[in-house]
Amino acid sequence: MAKKRKKKEVDDRFKKFGTVSFTSISKVNDFITYLEQGKVMGTRCKKCGTVHFPPVADCAECLSSDVEWFEISGAGKLVSWSKLTYAPVGFEEDLPYSIALLDYGDYKVFGRIAKDVPDEDLAIGIAMKTEAITLPDGQLSYAFTKA
Repeated sequence: MAKKRKKKEVDDRFKKFGTVSFTSISKVNDFITYLEQGKVMGTRCKKCGTVHFPPVADCAECLSSDVEWFEISGAGKLVSWSKLTYAPVGFEEDLPYSIALLDYGDYKVFGRIAKDVPDEDLAIGIAMKTEAITLPDGQLSYAFTKA
């Protein structure tokens, strides 16, 4: 009697991330589950304390795989921003849009500024927050809004 092999299930939750998802399988697929719950999460290495965003499964500093999730919450300060009028392949329909870097003290978060935040409201140093969003096509992402 031949043993029936159990088909290995592929965890491809990451294909739900972003305007164009170039990666469907990741070691940090829980990031998507958190976005579905309205949370934007990063990881912190339990061994050396290094904080990562985007989240990682293996610490870039000490190479440990012992990481824990933490929520990106509260306000960060706008460090830099830029309005894009040209986009890479797959993002042409989004133009124009703004990208930015927020400083949360122990870590920084790179991402997009929400479309409903007017350019005239942006200034280096203003408080902004990172929020989970669902794009019109159902894909998940995050964006910066005014705090």
